[in-house]
Amino acid sequence: MKKIRCAIYTRKSSEDGLEQEFNSLHAQREACASYIASQKHEGWVMLSDAYDDGGLSGGSLERPALQRLLTDVREGRIDQIVVYKIDRLTRSLADFAKIVDVLDQAGASFVSVTQSFNTATSMGRLTLNMLLSFAQFEREVTAERIRDKIAASKRKGLWMGGNVPLGYEASGRSLSINPEEAATIRILYDLYEEHGNLRVVREQAERLQLRSKSRIHPDGKTSGGNLLRRGHIYHLLTNPIYAGRIRHKGKVHEGQHAPIIAPERFDDIQRQMQQNAARQRGRVLVKRKSLLCGKLYDETGDRLTPSHSRTRSGTRLRYYISNRLIVDTGADHPGAWRLPAPELEERIAACVLKTLRDPGFIPSLLAGADTTMLSHATAALSKVTHDNTTTKLLSPVQRTDIAPGKLTIALVAAALADLLKVQPDIINPEALVTSHPFRLRKRGVETKI
Repeated sequence: MKKIRCAIYTRKSSEDGLEQEFNSLHAQREACASYIASQKHEGWVMLSDAYDDGGLSGGSLERPALQRLLTDVREGRIDQIVVYKIDRLTRSLADFAKIVDVLDQAGASFVSVTQSFNTATSMGRLTLNMLLSFAQFEREVTAERIRDKIAASKRKGLWMGGNVPLGYEASGRSLSINPEEAATIRILYDLYEEHGNLRVVREQAERLQLRSKSRIHPDGKTSGGNLLRRGHIYHLLTNPIYAGRIRHKGKVHEGQHAPIIAPERFDDIQRQMQQNAARQRGRVLVKRKSLLCGKLYDETGDRLTPSHSRTRSGTRLRYYISNRLIVDTGADHPGAWRLPAPELEERIAACVLKTLRDPGFIPSLLAGADTTMLSHATAALSKVTHDNTTTKLLSPVQRTDIAPGKLTIALVAAALADLLKVQPDIINPEALVTSHPFRLRKRGVETKI
């Protein structure tokens, strides 16, 4: 008779009762062991290894004991998995399919003690899928009930747990003010009202040694207590909890806890921060002018137009895109370009700088000029290349044609003549056009140069 090696797997969703001498995991294991003993005549033998996951949900496969169990199945140490109920193994149909694949590849199977059916037959698999569908449905309905309960509680202004914010301590379903930490919050709001600048507030907070909340975790480890950084300060200055309010999924409700900052003052500071941010964005937009606007063309002759998008955090991302993507948005344009503007401007500026620094550029540009003129032109050009900012290097660019693997840059004769202190009519037009190779990582939605 062939020996069938059986491993018992047990799981409990919550940690409640696990400290008891005889808990749910023990009860599951005892029932499974009795079932294995009843199948002794079939050659079933119980393995001594325990595969127990206490306090872990069945909605995920990321469970230590389950992962160890599946590893042993893959390595051929287990022939049969025994569980008390199917939902102890998993509550997800997708995860169950993954487990079945592992079992099939290893030639193993599993048995549910309280749900008797044979998974080797099509009817048995149908029955199993139906049971798992109800298990997944139950898990999703439970999750919806919990979400609805949290939303309803927050609408009433209750504190529903999580990391307690700096300045408060948890007090049942509400928060009580921690006087020492609340002083830190008040100082931060005072500093912003005075300076109106997060950078200055951070510098002052560092000088005053203002720190984040210290936390002690259940395992005894501590975290927090660090100097406040800019992002943390911004979060503290915009968190409505300090005005006695509770935020939930973009909505703000009146809370049942005492405010640290008067609601009217909090609202005034939010308006001040928005106005300062708007002014800052205005300055950034001036600095980020599209330097190659009207100067870029692709291999089809189509002009590349400046465009931009915004991330969820509000960051403005600039691009140069083929004009046909804007004019004819509904059509498919597989050969169109979408290039990140800052990177493209820097690379073209680098190509211009390389051209200007080439020892043979001046003699080629001023063909037929005498030695004195060449010397003066070289000296003038060295001053230009020494101050090699992107804006100044792109100013003499008349046109740039971009094709797969090649950039062709044409410079303006009059602009170069003005830089070199020479007459435009002595400039060789052939020297104004240069080609430069480049490589692309991707072409389509976005291209990296």
